[in-house]
Amino acid sequence: MNTNNYNINTMKVLKLGLFMVVLILASCGGVSNEPATAQGFGAIEKEIKNKFGDQAYFTDLTIMQNETIGNIISVTVAEEPESLKMGEWSHSQGSWVQNSDVTIELPEGTKATDFMFQLNDKINLTKLGELVEKSRQQLIDEKDLDNPVLEMAFVRFPDNGDMAKTDYVVRLEPEHGGTDFTFTYKLDGTFIELDY
Repeated sequence: MNTNNYNINTMKVLKLGLFMVVLILASCGGVSNEPATAQGFGAIEKEIKNKFGDQAYFTDLTIMQNETIGNIISVTVAEEPESLKMGEWSHSQGSWVQNSDVTIELPEGTKATDFMFQLNDKINLTKLGELVEKSRQQLIDEKDLDNPVLEMAFVRFPDNGDMAKTDYVVRLEPEHGGTDFTFTYKLDGTFIELDY
C-alpha cells in the first residue's frame, strides 16, 4: 500500500468534511443572514416572537450587523412582566444566549408593562427595516455614498414608558468605515433628524 496516496486521500476526505461542516453552520445562521430590509427585519421579528412568544414585553431591542458574523440581535425581555424579572438575551450565528437576569423595581401604583413595549402594529421591526432602506437611499442620493451599510438599528423606548416619545434609530456607515450617520424617526416613520 502506498502511504502517500493514503495520506492524500485522507486529506481530501478531511477537507471535504470540514467544508461540509462550514456549509452546514453557515446555513444554520437563519436570521443572522437576513438583509437590513423590511422583509429581513420582519423575519427577525418572527424569530424573536418564536423564541419569547407574541405577548413578550421589551425595554430594549437592537439589531447590529457585523460583516463577519452577520446580524446580532440584543433584547431585554420579560415573558411574564408581573414577575418583575427580565432577561438580557443576544442572538448571533443561529443561537440565543442569555447574558444576564434583570430584576425590575417599580414606582408605587404602577405595573411593569407601563414601562415596556410589545412588538405589534405600533412598534414593529418591518417598519424599522423600511426605515433602514429609506435611510440608505437618502445617503446614496444626498451624500453620494455608494453602499452605506447598517451598523445598528434599534427601538429607543424612554425609561418613563411614554409611548409618544418612543422612536426608531438607524445608524449607517460607509461600506469601508468612516463617518456614522444616525437617523431618528417617529413610530409612524416621520423623519425627526439626521446626526453625523
